[in-house]
This record gives sequence, C-alpha cells and structure tokens, in this order.
Amino acid sequence: MYDIIIIGAGPAGLTAAIYARRAEKSVLILEKGVFGGQMTFSPKIENYPGFDAVSGNALAEKMIEQTLSLGAEIDMGEVTGMELDGEIKKVHTESGDYEARAVIIATGAKHRTLGLPHEEELIGSGISFCAVCDGAFFAGEEVVVVGGGNSAMQEALLLSETAKSVTIVQNLPELTGEKSLQSQIFAKKNIKVITDSVVTAYLGESEIEGIKIKSTADNTETAIACKGVFIAVGLVPATDFINGIVTLDKSGYIEADESCLTNIPGVFAAGDCRTKSTRQITTATADGAAAALAACRMLGWA
Repeated sequence: MYDIIIIGAGPAGLTAAIYARRAEKSVLILEKGVFGGQMTFSPKIENYPGFDAVSGNALAEKMIEQTLSLGAEIDMGEVTGMELDGEIKKVHTESGDYEARAVIIATGAKHRTLGLPHEEELIGSGISFCAVCDGAFFAGEEVVVVGGGNSAMQEALLLSETAKSVTIVQNLPELTGEKSLQSQIFAKKNIKVITDSVVTAYLGESEIEGIKIKSTADNTETAIACKGVFIAVGLVPATDFINGIVTLDKSGYIEADESCLTNIPGVFAAGDCRTKSTRQITTATADGAAAALAACRMLGWA
C-alpha cells in the first residue's frame, strides 16, 4: 500500500514524485520504458530555466537522481489493468499488483508514425525517431527527416553534422518551427528542404533504401535514395491502457482540470498525456507539481 502511485517517469511523473516525497508521502513510480520520457531524445534543450543549453539525457539524469535521493521507489513494468473506484486504487502490472490512495497518470505521449506499409518492420532498420540515439549509424550517408516543426529541424541539424546529406520533407508550404532554427537550416549546405510533399512509401525489403514522396500541388511522385528516415511528425498520447476508465477527449488525451484531477476522485493526470494547450518540459513539470500537491491535499498533509 502506497500513498501515491505514479505511472510514468518523464518530467511530469518525476516532479510529482519529488513534491510528494517532500510532503513525506510514500511513492511508487511505475515505468515500462525510458526514464525521463521524450526529453531524453532531445540532443539540446535551450528553453528550460536555469540552463543555457542541456541535453535531454543530462536533464533527465538530474531529475532521476533527485527523485531517488528523496526515497521514491521505482518498478519497471507495464500496467496491465487498474481498478480506480473507491478510496483504495489497485494497479495491476506485469510484475505484481499494487494499491494506493491516489494515482497520478503521467504516461506522456509517443511518436506518431506515418502509417505506411512495412513501417513497423523497418523501425530500427532505417526508420528512427531519435537522431541523438541513432544518428551515428548514418554517418556519411544520405538521410531524410519527415516533418517541419522544431523537433524535425533539431533532428536535421544534428544529423547534418555527420550525414552526407539531409533532406527535410514537409507536407505544408513552409517549415513551422522557430525562425532561429529555420535560419540555421537554410544556412546548412548539406540540408535540402522539400515542402508541399508527403511520404507515400518506403523503399527496401529488410532495410531502408529510399522513400517515395508525392507533391500535394500536382500529385507528381519522386523517389529519394536514403539509408535512414527520421520521423518527427508529432506525438500521440500514451493512454490506450486507460481508455474506458477515465474520460478522454476525441484525440485520446485525458481530460483533467487545472489541479490535474480527472473525472475519478483521487486520480490525476499530468504532463503530455492530459488535455492542455502547450506541451513542453516546463509545462510537464508544472503539471507534476500541481498533481502531487492536489493529491497531498486530498490525502491530508499529516
């Protein structure tokens, strides 16, 4: 039995654990994947207060160290079911069952894919979502980045340091990320930007050999030879496991108020998995603090 179970160890979940432990609540964090969440895939973060620039991995490590030093417990395992009605919440995982008086869901979001044939099979064999993780495998090669926002441009800039060439494929008429990043993109001689185009197919059997793209202006198709495809077209909430248990909006995000309370008393949602207008590391940590403080108020501070 714990005071609070936190599902997810990204910035929202880790911040919630820090606040809950400082309030002397017993805390269990459940995480099935990467500690630190999506920020670990960012090679350079320049908008987190207190750091001119820091890698996502370094920032995640600091958060994890602080969380563990305060005495939060961690279990690696996927949540397989939950019983959230009543005062005692039950969380079932692959490694066992746990109980708590409050639950904070902080599962974040996962990378959106293109939904093309053979995509799942080619992930790890040419398709990637993380330049900092996999960029070294494509040194001296031609690669493609799909997307035109901040994440896509950051991926392209990092890849351009070692790749022979980087082609950005954007479905809109222009790049949509920050102007400062756009300036860096257009200053790079080995980065090419193709707009108004969508990827229609992956070329290659067991590994990526290229892609096909189609112009949305005139429907012409073109093949681009490449060894790597880095997809940066946004995120989808990691909430499938909670569907039908708490209220989700039409996009699958958990509906929660400003205290991060869901439709179920004692159940909170924090970070990128909940309905909100802005999804950044700073807003995730803010959610984690709000959810933990709301849970502590519900449980009683003593």
